[in-house]
Amino acid sequence: MCTRDEETKLTSQGFKCIVGGDECGTGTLAGPVTVCVCYVPPSVQIPGINDSKKLSPKRREALYDLLVKHPDVKYAIVHIGNDIIDQINILQSRFEGFYQAYLQLKKQVPDIDLVLLDGNQSPPQLAQEMKVHTIVGGDGLCYCIGAASILAKVTRDRLMVEYDKQYPGYGLAGHKGYHTAQHVQRIQTLGSTPIHRKTFKGVK
Repeated sequence: MCTRDEETKLTSQGFKCIVGGDECGTGTLAGPVTVCVCYVPPSVQIPGINDSKKLSPKRREALYDLLVKHPDVKYAIVHIGNDIIDQINILQSRFEGFYQAYLQLKKQVPDIDLVLLDGNQSPPQLAQEMKVHTIVGGDGLCYCIGAASILAKVTRDRLMVEYDKQYPGYGLAGHKGYHTAQHVQRIQTLGSTPIHRKTFKGVK
């Protein structure tokens, strides 16, 4: 379960406005990588924030609603599409997503002085403009990163459900585009769609 411990420690070191970021969809064969950066003020207490992968779909949806409906929670969500992923690769797409989401959030929260990201790689363009700390497993440890993981996951899952209606037969509403045996078999049978990542093994 996520706590405020890391944010509290960093606040004691002088940081005043800390935001968290996470992404969903880096390992999928179809659809975008979806990135979220969000600000949850210390005064906001929403119990149950955790790594989105550790939450049931029902619980994720409930926490998503609590986050997006709270007037003090600010966030930006960016989709980097499969066409861009095929051009610049998934790592650079992830970096670009974080940078774009940060720029959007900064319009709402101009006083940001630290970005906490899940993982161990800091987006170079973002790091040139803002102090960035990476935390391995941060989506299950740090409150603001966990909140971002929920917002990204639910947003992308809903998008993939809509894609399932547009491209029936692939089971996108179930596996959300991940590299499942069923998904690969359907690609082999039906061919790829405009939302498939043509450079990924299992599609090409």
